[in-house]
Amino acid sequence: MWNDPRAACLVVHRPCLTRACQTETDRLHEPLRGRDPLRDRPHAHIAGISHYSQDPTATSTPLAWARRYPAIGDTAEAVVALQPDLVIASIHTARATRLALERLGVPLLLMGVPNSIAASKQQIAEIGTAIGAEAAAARLNARINAAVAQARTNAAPVPVLLRQLSGLVPGRGTLVDELMRTAGLRNASADYGLNTWDILPLEYLVARPPRALLTDTTSDPRATRHPVFRRMAAHIVIRDYPDKLLRCGGPTIIPALARLQEIRDTRL
Repeated sequence: MWNDPRAACLVVHRPCLTRACQTETDRLHEPLRGRDPLRDRPHAHIAGISHYSQDPTATSTPLAWARRYPAIGDTAEAVVALQPDLVIASIHTARATRLALERLGVPLLLMGVPNSIAASKQQIAEIGTAIGAEAAAARLNARINAAVAQARTNAAPVPVLLRQLSGLVPGRGTLVDELMRTAGLRNASADYGLNTWDILPLEYLVARPPRALLTDTTSDPRATRHPVFRRMAAHIVIRDYPDKLLRCGGPTIIPALARLQEIRDTRL
């Protein structure tokens, strides 16, 4: 999800230790795959990456890219061992780890969880400045702007409910809510009285089925095998929306908008 607390850190040397955390900032480097991610600072490089970024069930970063770098644990010792010049860490990183890094004098850039496209782009710019990759950050933000422009529509919004199989539903005030609105979809979470991030039990979903349900039907077979979902599929539209598109913003905004466009343009 967008506020996944399993955040760790990316470590950058100048040589640089930078973090690949589970927030919207963890993939600033994605558009630079195939070349030095920090080429705007030729002597900088990634020394370590969050172990979550190499976990197929947790990452939003392409595994082939993530596996190019050493995975690090969540402790200060694991980070300090790499002798970083900079650690970019999530606010969800354990407080003890953050305090230990501060005591040891390790430069630390803490990033929150942006809840809008604008806030996500601001984080990208901040990280670009911190690692000397301003040009790369500007290119990524330009790609996000293009994706937003491509997704916009004048058609009447179509109500859909986005629900993870755990029951978690993003509501108003979340980044994914803005992405849905941008793509011409109306987030139906408010119809169930849900808050920003809230749980919608399966019983409530069955009692009041939405017009269309977005859930991860690819990576989690429960969405197609569960008898309740199989019965619901005969009466409502169910579309695949991978959970990995909910875990981070940054470059993930681009495929997320593309998928929401595809859903909008199908028969709902």
